Amino acid sequence: MNKILTEIMCSNIIVLKKRHYHKNFIVNQGGFCMKGKGGLMLFVMLILAGALAFLSYQGIGENKQGSIWNIKQGLDLSGGVQILYEADKQEVTEEEMAAAISLIQGRLDWNNWTEAEVAREGEKRLRVDIPGVENAEEAIKEIGQTAQLSFTDETGKVLLTGDMVADARKQVGQVSQQGVSEPYVSLEFTEEGKQLFAEATKNNIGKQIAIVLDDEIVSAPVVNTEITDGNAMITGHFTPEEAEKTASLIRAGSLPFNLNILKMENVGARLGTDALSTGLKAGAIGICIVLLFMLAVYRALGFAADWALIIYVGLELVALSVLHVTLTLPGIAGIVLSVGMAVDANVVIFERMKEELIAGHSLRVAVHNGFSRALPAIIDGNVTTLIAAGVLFWLGTGTVKGFAQTLMIGIILSMFTAIFITRMILQGMIYIGV
Repeated sequence: MNKILTEIMCSNIIVLKKRHYHKNFIVNQGGFCMKGKGGLMLFVMLILAGALAFLSYQGIGENKQGSIWNIKQGLDLSGGVQILYEADKQEVTEEEMAAAISLIQGRLDWNNWTEAEVAREGEKRLRVDIPGVENAEEAIKEIGQTAQLSFTDETGKVLLTGDMVADARKQVGQVSQQGVSEPYVSLEFTEEGKQLFAEATKNNIGKQIAIVLDDEIVSAPVVNTEITDGNAMITGHFTPEEAEKTASLIRAGSLPFNLNILKMENVGARLGTDALSTGLKAGAIGICIVLLFMLAVYRALGFAADWALIIYVGLELVALSVLHVTLTLPGIAGIVLSVGMAVDANVVIFERMKEELIAGHSLRVAVHNGFSRALPAIIDGNVTTLIAAGVLFWLGTGTVKGFAQTLMIGIILSMFTAIFITRMILQGMIYIGV
């Protein structure tokens, strides 16, 4: 009997040992898997940070797409010329202002001033910024003040001028007997232009009538029949963009007003270089102070936030380059401000996590609940700031728009890094046992 009881007890002990060993094996195996997962997450974040650093410095291809060297600089950073025009007319329509912008932008492109920009200010003013140009008067001569549009025959004789065009618009419809719809430009003439155009088309059937803007041929359609109703159609297998551009150029040539120069000024390259150097130093110092503050106050959590902020800065630089945003001195301020907002989101998350830990929850639960509870406050704060930046961009002019642009981009990216990147880094650190 004792022998039987002894055997039973021994077998139970063996079973218990096996169960205990199996349980430890599962725990150890699960811990190994979690550490592997955490290590992979941190490795991915490290690769992302390195890739953004390389891309922002080196770029892609010969043009260094995505690099800081490909970021457009405003007048306050690179120097150049600024000209302020005003329409010589009491009331100006939206179409007329759009045509004037198209006219000046076309002349800037024709002079290879690809970095130059034309922006509307108020109801009837236009601001032209030309970086890299030193002589304002020479730039004005190149741009000119009004467009000279004319219709000429094959011998160069002027048949009618741009002031006889009442309207020019892009249309889409059938332009041939095959019934294929494609973009074209429709012209409408004034009464005087109607009569002259009817005579011109009657005398040039089967020949070309060239539409010339500033001595450059915009289009040269062949006259198929006499046109007496004052309406004409320019075809030529246009894309929608080409048809709209041609219509804008023709409208620009028929502007019923002059563009008067209100102000012109030179921004010295030395001043711009100093402003860029000072702005970059201020931005770098501000970001470094923020990184040190987070590390000192939140330690391991601060390290995760700093990691996410480095990724954020890389994303911001690449976005400025890819989106062709013109960087100004106030724009640098917008970037630094958005960095502060990204840190603010992390602070809110970390404080919520502390509350969860004080309540007795585990670290993983505290991380999950901290992000969940902080999310509404982060979204509300960033969305309201985004709305304010949008209003600044819509109503602002000049450098105010530059500030609003970088602030909007920064807010969107800071929300992404605070909510997703920081969380992934924290989870990876927890998995590996930090």
